[in-house]
Amino acid sequence: MNKKIGLGFIGAGGIAGVHLEQFQQLEQARLIGITDVFKSAAEEKAKRFGVEIVYKTAQDLLENPEIDAVVICVPNKEHSSLAIEALLANKHVLLEKPMALNSEQAKEIVRVQKSTNKQLMVAHQMRWQWHVQQIIKLINKKSFGSIYHVKTGWLRRKGIPGWGSWFTQKAESGGGPLIDIGVHMLDVSLYLMGNPKPVSVFGSTYSEFGPLQKGIGEWGKPDWQGKYDVEDLATALIKMEDGSTLSLDVSWAAHVDTDNQPYVQLLGTEGGAHIRGNQAKILTESFNQTVDLPLNQSESVENDRILLSKHFLESIVLNHEPLIPATSGLTTNLILDAIYESSRTGDEVKLNWDL
Repeated sequence: MNKKIGLGFIGAGGIAGVHLEQFQQLEQARLIGITDVFKSAAEEKAKRFGVEIVYKTAQDLLENPEIDAVVICVPNKEHSSLAIEALLANKHVLLEKPMALNSEQAKEIVRVQKSTNKQLMVAHQMRWQWHVQQIIKLINKKSFGSIYHVKTGWLRRKGIPGWGSWFTQKAESGGGPLIDIGVHMLDVSLYLMGNPKPVSVFGSTYSEFGPLQKGIGEWGKPDWQGKYDVEDLATALIKMEDGSTLSLDVSWAAHVDTDNQPYVQLLGTEGGAHIRGNQAKILTESFNQTVDLPLNQSESVENDRILLSKHFLESIVLNHEPLIPATSGLTTNLILDAIYESSRTGDEVKLNWDL
């Protein structure tokens, strides 16, 4: 990869700093521009990470022909409009999760991406975690047999972020822990399952802590003049076209005995895998005895976010679909919408894949 990719950053909040830190380390990346509605935030990031130009608006940034791709790091409600605008401006897009506020917006992104033939990748870094990659290699060797069920989740006991800010307002964020951290668990689980097609969902959401201003976490700045109209716990069962199932439990706040670690429990006919935080093991049976085989992290393994950033640049240079394309983002948005709808109606919801 000799060609340098010109990058622009739309949004200069905390997650933008994470992306800037990774791309700054890559020789293939040229950090050309950044913009934010708060100019001072953009100026601070530009100074810290050596970004060449601070733009007044996203539109001004997109007009620069030297910028090949943009990294979109703004509140959820702005994801679809800015992603579409960037694609139509002939830019490749790395888009923070969730891809869109809802599945209708996600479908529009997919339609525009297909029409422009530009690369769009959703930033789910968990796919590049060392244990996920080791398990994927075993899956590709059919070591687990047929994977028929995955149980996944991320339960926080006291972790509501930025009470009253955009995080806790449905019109701004699209939802609570389900759309914030549940989307990560859905993505990595579907990846490990071989990306089967989800067809139906039964789920429930609960809002028991946030409305009472309980369960407040340490991340994000509260706005006590704001409001809380999202869930603080969600649970769901997702059925796939091939008959396999996926069980999900996520919370920002709940009376649970938890170490606040994301987990994935994979069940196959010949073996299973268990991931919790940064630990993982293989579970199988030999000579009628259960066997647990711990996975060990190699010292040479690169940071998952560095690997994500490298992959995005490679997908542009080599012109190949990224590991997490727009269609993957649509899949998770369809599931999220179905969980909220199932909770509202009390019924199973069939997913509508029509574009």
